[in-house]
Amino acid sequence: MPSHAKRRGAPTPGLSRNQKLVAGGVVGVVIVLVALFTLVLGHKAATPAGATSSSLPPAATQPTLAKDLCPLTDTPAPGGVVPQRAPIAVKIGNEPGPDAGGLGAARPQSGLNEADIVYDTPAEGGIMRYIAIYQCQNASQIGPVRSYRWVDARILAEFRHSFLLHIGGIAPNLNELNTFAFIKNLDGDCAAESACDSQIYTQDPNRVPPDATYTSTKAVWSQFHSAPYNLAPAPVFRYSAAPPSSAKTVSSVAINFSAGTDALWQWSPSAHAFLHFYGTTPDIDQLDNKQVSAQNVVVQVVDYKIGPYEETAGIAGSGDVESQTVGRGRGWVLRDGKVIAVTWHRAALQDPTTFTDAAGKPVDLAPGRTFVEMVINTTADQAGAITFTK
Repeated sequence: MPSHAKRRGAPTPGLSRNQKLVAGGVVGVVIVLVALFTLVLGHKAATPAGATSSSLPPAATQPTLAKDLCPLTDTPAPGGVVPQRAPIAVKIGNEPGPDAGGLGAARPQSGLNEADIVYDTPAEGGIMRYIAIYQCQNASQIGPVRSYRWVDARILAEFRHSFLLHIGGIAPNLNELNTFAFIKNLDGDCAAESACDSQIYTQDPNRVPPDATYTSTKAVWSQFHSAPYNLAPAPVFRYSAAPPSSAKTVSSVAINFSAGTDALWQWSPSAHAFLHFYGTTPDIDQLDNKQVSAQNVVVQVVDYKIGPYEETAGIAGSGDVESQTVGRGRGWVLRDGKVIAVTWHRAALQDPTTFTDAAGKPVDLAPGRTFVEMVINTTADQAGAITFTK
């Protein structure tokens, strides 16, 4: 099992969530909106010369959409018909808590087992936060919903058009977010925003703020029916019935993100899925009371830099972790109790992420839910940070 020691090379830890909430309303610094989509150093620009960051050119390699299969899982659609609706992305907290301010933990979360794809993304202070994507399935309770980060829009560009549910964020990032035409911004922070979408959020009296705000898929899809949000997305991954012959047997992968945020995925032959643990503790979804599971676990090692704005006002070193999701890098695909070492590729923000093996051949995912574990390179480079067990 991985240790709970802070990993060397990880962002500065120990930030209060009270301070993080203040940051969204306090940080009114100079807003830099000069082609932030081209901040991926050394990689292909996300938009052509002269284009604005609010638009995306056509994707070059978007997979084909099957009429009777959920586009983001490749599993049979409810009733054999793919729902014609844009995906919902929900920013979900993952702090172990309680924090220095005495606030409650984000765990256990609700609705992860109903998501099609979940991205586990690094944030400031060594914490991790989820972006859960819903398109085919419904979830009556999703959360706790937390604040926006820079990387969220970069991930969502793959889906072409999507709803984003979050509670505030820092002013420079929010101002940039509002320029992106491919995202329907459904911010629930009524205290900090001149306009908000509080009608799609509820408060759980049994949870402690800021981890008490929840939403549902019905709250969104029942309200929005016009183009372009009344169309299903194209797939963002390729799928196949079996792993390649080069795949090796694996029983688990442990990722030591930071103290209290050790992730363990263990293969269950009976469930034909990987089961999620925090350290040695099973991760139970509060909505269905089942252990969080996924048919695919993608470990994606990304370069990163610290953003220019403080996520916590007045706290030096609290800049957002800007994970670079365009370009290429190393990683692993886990499916069917097997693991394949891969190189991930993404030519531009509007393009889907693809995977190739050591021979340069495409590596497909198994039909089902996918968790993408983003690991910053300075963490991945440490001994014992990513451990596979046969």
